Amino acid sequence: MRDSPKAAALYFILVFAAGFVLGPIRILLLVPRVGERWAELMEMPLMLGVIFLAARYTVSRFHLSGTARLAAGLLALFFMLLAELTVVLRIRGLDIAGYLAGRDPISGAAYLLMLGVFALMPVVVHRR
Repeated sequence: MRDSPKAAALYFILVFAAGFVLGPIRILLLVPRVGERWAELMEMPLMLGVIFLAARYTVSRFHLSGTARLAAGLLALFFMLLAELTVVLRIRGLDIAGYLAGRDPISGAAYLLMLGVFALMPVVVHRR
């Protein structure tokens, strides 16, 4: 359990970094062609793959048990929300109300679901 914070930090960094790279590609290349909703929905399978691989790597690297996996996932979710509400909002020049109001109802709901998957994926993956 004592490795959970380190594992959570690594898991968060891996997934956030991938999202940080894919975000500008989505915004600059996909959004003008297919719109915000479809661009976000097209990115989600890639992020799901990243989440799965990052969780599997993190669980394996830190040899996390069931409880430690859940703790790492929840702490990583906290880090993700903190980053989303500080770094991303600053870059986009939005406040929380503007961010929530601007979310597409379909892709926004899918994003919330993905946050849940992100938090629980360390519990789901199996160490080898």
